[in-house]
Amino acid sequence: MSAVYTWDVFSTLDGYGSFTEHAGWGGYWDKQGPELLEHRARQFSAEQHMVYGATTFREVAEIMSAATDPNAWDEWNVRLLQMPATVISSTLRDTLGWPQAEIVQGDAVEIVRRLKADSSVPLRSQASLSLNRELMAAGLIDRLQVTLFPMISGRSGTSPILRDAEDYDLDLLESRTLDGRTMELVYRPTLRRR
Repeated sequence: MSAVYTWDVFSTLDGYGSFTEHAGWGGYWDKQGPELLEHRARQFSAEQHMVYGATTFREVAEIMSAATDPNAWDEWNVRLLQMPATVISSTLRDTLGWPQAEIVQGDAVEIVRRLKADSSVPLRSQASLSLNRELMAAGLIDRLQVTLFPMISGRSGTSPILRDAEDYDLDLLESRTLDGRTMELVYRPTLRRR
C-alpha cells in the first residue's frame, strides 16, 4: 500500500503563499488564533515523514534556528523539527541543523514515488511550491490541504501557490473553520484531461 502524500500550504484568498519583506505582516499574516495553533499541533502529533524542496527547507531551517520569529516555536513547529525529513535538492550539502533531515539528489518524481512505496507513515510537504506542482502533475499528491487566511495581499503577496499549474478537478474531502475566520480545505486533486 502506498503512503498518503499531503501537500500542506498556507494561502491568502488571492492565492499567495507569502508576502514582501516590507509588508508589515507577521507569520500567518497576523491571523493565527488558538484554534488554528491547537489544530496544527494535533496534526503534527501523528508520526509523519516530511518532504521539502531546497528553498522551503532553507527558509524553515533559518526561521527555526534564528528564533527571531515569535511563531517559530509554536507547538506544531516544535513537533515538525523532530520529524524525519527528505530534502530533494541538487544544491544543498548541509541539513542546516535539522536533526533527522536527509538530502537526496535526483528526479523528484522518482524519489517521491519510492518514498510513497517504502514509507510506513504518511508523507507531508509544506509549501515547496515548484516541487509540489511537479508532483501534483505526476499524480503523486493524494491530498491538497490549503489553509486559507482571511486576507487579500494583492500588493504585498509573493509566491503564487498555483502559478503555472496544470488544470485539476478537486474533490472536497474535509473542511473546517478555525477561530471563526481561517478555513482549512482538504481536496483530492485529479489532473483534468483534455
